Amino acid sequence: MPHHFVDLATWARADQFRFFRTYAQPHYAVTARVDVTRVMTQGKAAGVSPYRACLFAIGAGIHAVPELCMRFRGDTVVRHDTITLSMSVPLPDGNFNYAYVPFRPDFAGFDADARRLIAAAAAMDGLQANSGQRDDLAYLSCLPWLDYTSIDNALPGPDDCIPRISWGKIVENAGRRDMAMTLEVHHALVDGRQVGDYFAAVQGALDAI
Repeated sequence: MPHHFVDLATWARADQFRFFRTYAQPHYAVTARVDVTRVMTQGKAAGVSPYRACLFAIGAGIHAVPELCMRFRGDTVVRHDTITLSMSVPLPDGNFNYAYVPFRPDFAGFDADARRLIAAAAAMDGLQANSGQRDDLAYLSCLPWLDYTSIDNALPGPDDCIPRISWGKIVENAGRRDMAMTLEVHHALVDGRQVGDYFAAVQGALDAI
């Protein structure tokens, strides 16, 4: 996928990158409440899938924050133009496969692609897991059974810098609908400010659908 090399000589976060690259446990996760009232009322009434609306909003949030599109390969950092969303797809037997949906900024087009590619993944044999050959991804998983307060993801090691996003059960809260959402990132690439920017962009996308 198209990407650009990040010049460490001019990158404002180069010192932080080098510092956190030495950590054995460099990942951290932040959970926040996300308002989905509009999606669950106006959107759902118009035929919008709340699940795919959340996928789109997550993609919009990722692409609004350049650091979430960055990946390192050793001491080299690249920034991808487009991130593909890889989500777990439940199967009738209780297992799951992975689907891969490239993000596009128009909801209607993204929604059509997501519907088609998720259905195709549900019909495939085998997990279709990324074996490490690509890093232009973000890993997504929905936990609709739980209104959770925090979550950690399985990670293969300190060099994995692909963001993980999870979200939980939609619940009514003071007349509104909201849910927990978690962003897990590598600290060598992403600080708290970028996490805040991500959640703001996700909320903006949900409110615009």
